[in-house]
Amino acid sequence: MRGDLEWGTIPELVRDAASSYGEREAVVDGRTRVSYAELGRRVERAAAACIAAGVEKGDRVAVWAPNTLDWIVSALGAVTAGAVLVPLNTRFKGTEAAYVLRRSRARLLFVTGTFLGTSYVASLRRAGADLPELEQVVVLADSAPEDYRTWKDFLAGGDSVSAGQVRARADSVEAAAPSDIIFTSGTTGAPKGAVITHAQTLRCYDVWSELAGLRAGDRYLIVNPFFHTFGYKAGIIACLMRGATMVPQPVFNVDTVLANIASERISVLPGPPTLHQSLLDHPSRGSHDLSALRLVVTGAAVVPLQLVERLRTELRIETVLTAYGLSEAGGIVTMCRRDDSPETIASTSGRAIPGTEVRVLAAPGEPGEVLVRGHHVMRGYFEDPEETAAVIDTEGWLHTGDVGILDAAGNLRITDRIKDMFIVGGFNAYPAEIEQLLGLHPDIADIAVIGVPDARLGEVGRAYAVRHRGSTLTADDLIAWSRREMANYKVPREVEFLTELPRNASGKIMKGDLRARAG
Repeated sequence: MRGDLEWGTIPELVRDAASSYGEREAVVDGRTRVSYAELGRRVERAAAACIAAGVEKGDRVAVWAPNTLDWIVSALGAVTAGAVLVPLNTRFKGTEAAYVLRRSRARLLFVTGTFLGTSYVASLRRAGADLPELEQVVVLADSAPEDYRTWKDFLAGGDSVSAGQVRARADSVEAAAPSDIIFTSGTTGAPKGAVITHAQTLRCYDVWSELAGLRAGDRYLIVNPFFHTFGYKAGIIACLMRGATMVPQPVFNVDTVLANIASERISVLPGPPTLHQSLLDHPSRGSHDLSALRLVVTGAAVVPLQLVERLRTELRIETVLTAYGLSEAGGIVTMCRRDDSPETIASTSGRAIPGTEVRVLAAPGEPGEVLVRGHHVMRGYFEDPEETAAVIDTEGWLHTGDVGILDAAGNLRITDRIKDMFIVGGFNAYPAEIEQLLGLHPDIADIAVIGVPDARLGEVGRAYAVRHRGSTLTADDLIAWSRREMANYKVPREVEFLTELPRNASGKIMKGDLRARAG
């Protein structure tokens, strides 16, 4: 049975999980332990509060918070009320968050109080952005500024909405309706929102759960951020489908990961290769009981064969899988199968998921652009037909901008990125966007950014900058400024000043020359 046919919509999935798994543990968040039945009640209460706050079907509701129970409840509550979820990157600064809020015309925002020493509310206010569509901001904390609401006050507002009204609203949501908009940056540097429906989400992540072998009773440490498809859909949605226990972890810290695996008997640990490498290399790994771990799914970067073999031999993990996806294709395109060889798992991202097609615009065995067609391809970029037409052709093929090679068995190996994107510890970093932000510095006359290898994070940014005449700007100055102005993963770790950037006859920066210079 396909996920989209079994549940139809995410509200129906939540309701089914609450009744099917009842008193089974659904979420462990610090000292808070919540059963599936209780999670269902909390989601319905949040949905009632959304309805009371005036949220209509199709309205965009944003969540800007780390991996917590409150994120799960507020997001699923909004979707149950028929809203379209817009997750915001927790690494965003106020200006970056305001852009997505304005572009999506979000009516309601759920925001964390303070995270990693940063007040998100203060950050948003400092941005001074004009957000006429944003009617309410709910702070997921016990206190809030005067014109914002606390989580408790917001939930209390829903007491006037009956369970029958919530049920009627949830039942009116259609499978073909958008369930979320995942904003992703493109080559232009401006984030664009990939629109994905309820049916697409359910079909894709039922497939993901099946291929991964996720099952009832699994205990899943969700380190992948909820604002990312990997965290929200391969995490929350997949767990709801299979009755697995979610253990959200707000920050990637290896000591915390080790402690959680041991104390919570974690059996499932998806994440970027850097997470697993850090785990294997941790000096106190041997003092933690990691024996419950049985399933690892990774991707988002090159996966060394040695990493796959070490996970299987040193940690005795029975299933290690790799996958490839992008937001415009619902987050999943290809995935390894459990009976694939270690070499296939390490050197490829597996085969196309059922019901989809993958093509490479090149001769067999040669690198070319990866094209994807099928049920998981987005409905389009939100309110942006021109950008949509630029990536989805008239035959329905999504042009991914990634370069790959297909082998005879249909396994895909990603070799390069047309878009110049590089991946910092699992986060997609787009040079065009970073260059746009760095170009705002008053001392910068010209700028180019490339990704360079990094032992810990996989890749990091390196900036080549041209100063305005008379400027004494240093690399440390520009890096410090960047840390104040952009998400940490976008900040260049190295800056080299040049008298001019290498450009071709048409004036385009020759990134290949800069990569050669970086060695």
